[in-house]
Amino acid sequence: MYENTYPDKRFQRTLSFLQKHISTKEAILDLGVENPFSKIMVEQGYTVENTKGEDLDVDYTSVQKSSAEVVTAFEIFEHLVSPFNVLREIKADKLVASIPLKLWFSPAYRSKTDVWDRHYHEFEDWQFDWLLEKSGWEIKDREKFTNPVGKIGVRPLLRSLTPRYYLVYAEKGSL
Repeated sequence: MYENTYPDKRFQRTLSFLQKHISTKEAILDLGVENPFSKIMVEQGYTVENTKGEDLDVDYTSVQKSSAEVVTAFEIFEHLVSPFNVLREIKADKLVASIPLKLWFSPAYRSKTDVWDRHYHEFEDWQFDWLLEKSGWEIKDREKFTNPVGKIGVRPLLRSLTPRYYLVYAEKGSL
């Protein structure tokens, strides 16, 4: 996935946000298979277990059986048809999640070669907030940031001005 590009800026912002809210003493269940960012978390002293690549729209076993205090979900909810269901099944009391934001000048992302690399949802920030609220989470902190691509053109210019990513720290509410 990161053969030609590595999202250094996004990873640095995400790591800083994670460190702001989560202690290395708290075990993490990271939704999704092991990836470059889960390796960074481990390098930074976090104990991280990943889900195994199961379809989280229909199989919540990893989430239900985890004893982790924290769940992280970095750019995964947009791939699920129904993120509400897996959010409801999380047993941990803390959630750190990020999504790419819907961009008015760009269509929903769809890989033609990888069925797992498609966005069913292109969230606006308020939609993601509502999803978390309805599934029992209370947002404690949030952050948006841009993703300049260092290219010339109208879309690259818009990407440098328009927030692309949305990070959220939430705690389990009482539903």
